[in-house]
Amino acid sequence: MNRAQVRPGDGHRRGDRFRDRREAGRQLADALRGFAPRHPVVLGLPRGGVPVADEVAAALDAPLDVLVVRKLGLPRQPEVAMGAVGEGDAVVWNDDVVRSSGVGASERRRIEVRERAEVEARVGRFRGGRPAVDLAGRTAIVVDDGVATGATARVACRIARELGASEVVLAVPVGPPEVIAGLREADEVVCLEQPDSFMAVGMHYVDFGQTPDDEVVAVLRERAT
Repeated sequence: MNRAQVRPGDGHRRGDRFRDRREAGRQLADALRGFAPRHPVVLGLPRGGVPVADEVAAALDAPLDVLVVRKLGLPRQPEVAMGAVGEGDAVVWNDDVVRSSGVGASERRRIEVRERAEVEARVGRFRGGRPAVDLAGRTAIVVDDGVATGATARVACRIARELGASEVVLAVPVGPPEVIAGLREADEVVCLEQPDSFMAVGMHYVDFGQTPDDEVVAVLRERAT
């Protein structure tokens, strides 16, 4: 399909801030119920996307897993993503950021190797030895707490498809409209808020505190039992 659609959740008014990630997850679940995905698997992007995904998985009565990706930040501005890496060999580069930054190929490679090692470490830590949920023939619903540049979301969608998902849906509470419209790696994008004045994901939450690793581990363990 490769189309982006805005599906506002019940009770969510445009321009309102989400109270926290849990509330955002419940709003996303309201929107996702509307088109009843086939055999869904919900994949939270650690760490902040996992509590959002937990609410979605509970509402859809679907399995929950993580899809581990890491931002490739600029050397002197690590919060600015020039790309992202994920499980396996998946990598996405934000060409505009790479060109404007002047970061050379060898430096990009060094950052990629470092972040790829962190991906593998986090996979082991979060899943605790449990196998990944099989995506073959299922609808993978990739969930994060928001989208900024889209680099992480794009690589996550690619990984889900490489792992056998028959359809990939990206579900996020908020993101800039130009980025949401360009996320063609997903078959469908569900986004509650697309503010023209978007500056940062956290500005659209009342509580945007960091999600600790222990919370991610606990959520996944509880869903697996």
